[in-house]
This record gives sequence, structure tokens and C-alpha cells, in this order.
Amino acid sequence: MSADTATAIAEDPVTDRRTTKGASLPTAPCSVVWSGGHAYVLEGGHGRSRWVGVDDRGRPTLMSHADLQRRGWSRTRL
Repeated sequence: MSADTATAIAEDPVTDRRTTKGASLPTAPCSVVWSGGHAYVLEGGHGRSRWVGVDDRGRPTLMSHADLQRRGWSRTRL
């Protein structure tokens, strides 16, 4: 397995939870991932897709793939 495809499970020091780092985010429309205690749904399958969720105050939040990779994410709510 190459270093590019390796998946690391890391402890998130802020939330004290395990997150997936280095793994590829799902690409199927309507996929759901969790980050920072919030669910994000992938909208717009082809072309310019984005992850949509809400912040702590219930306001809509848009994130790119790169944003979620930096923050860390999980396929399940931890």
C-alpha cells in the first residue's frame, strides 16, 4: 500500500474523537460524512460538488473536499 492511499485514524484534540485523515472522501451524490459533530451531505455529483451542513447555530455551511480533508471526517457519528 502506498503512502498516498493509506488511511490514518487520528485523535482529534479539539473534540476528543477519532477522524479519518488521508482517506478519500466519498464521491457519490447524497453521501454523508461527519466532521466536528456535524453531518455534511455531498450535493452536485458532477462538476462542482460541495459538502453542505449546518454550524452550531443552525446556519447553512458549505465546504469543499479540501476543507473536510483538513478538518478531518468520519463516515459514522462518533
